Amino acid sequence: MTFLGNLFSLDGKVAVVTGGTGVLGSAMAQGLARAGAKVGILGRRAELAETVAQLICDEGGEALALPADALDKDQLEKARTILLERWQHVDILVNAAGGNSAPANVLPEGSFFTITPEAMQQVMALNWMGTLLPTQVFGEPMAEQKHGSIVNISSMAAQRTITRVIAYASAKAAIDNFTRWLAVEVAFKYGEGLRVNAIAPGFFIGEQNRALLLNDDNSLTERGHLILEHTPAGRFGEPDDLVAALIWLCSPGARFVTGVVVPVDGGFNIFSGV
Repeated sequence: MTFLGNLFSLDGKVAVVTGGTGVLGSAMAQGLARAGAKVGILGRRAELAETVAQLICDEGGEALALPADALDKDQLEKARTILLERWQHVDILVNAAGGNSAPANVLPEGSFFTITPEAMQQVMALNWMGTLLPTQVFGEPMAEQKHGSIVNISSMAAQRTITRVIAYASAKAAIDNFTRWLAVEVAFKYGEGLRVNAIAPGFFIGEQNRALLLNDDNSLTERGHLILEHTPAGRFGEPDDLVAALIWLCSPGARFVTGVVVPVDGGFNIFSGV
């Protein structure tokens, strides 16, 4: 194998991507497969999971649709059983399930004081419990084999104050803390081979935020303009920007990296706006 192959190849690895039917989750799943991993596509939408898995197989990779809700532990355990029966082990977990909900946002004309507990809890559950439960289920066999890479998906909203998204920002801040806590926990108990990290994307166009950032003609909305003005790179992120960081975190080249939250944001996090 070449020098770069020794550092970054995922040949022989088995990965699970929750939220694998979304725009970014499916791109990350395809990226892992192109790096050599066999990939389980976990998502609530069974037909889309099959579609993503087939796209990977059509490219010559190996993939398996795992229809399951990241908030349902029984479904997750059934998915784990199917995965292990097929490939015997699991080495990588990408917690890409998550998202936001309009009722949990504070709009300029709205008020923080009228957000309902139910709206907040829905977003917190989707992002926080939707990361914790898959980690318990798929992380357990990694702990038993004493090696593996868990990659959580955080957000710039966890590190910088971004207006409107109170519930989402709070949930992603919890992901940052969980990433660091779990990295220490598993390293002490299971050894250096089991690592936990996170990626904090900047602004990427996805299913949930497209209307917020782009008009119907793909021109920028007012908020889209404001975001790019505060992004030194001057553009939104593209899926491959996340894929490269993900492959690194899952690869042998990152074997001494754990407990970090890697910004992939075009400089958004470091820019004061002045």
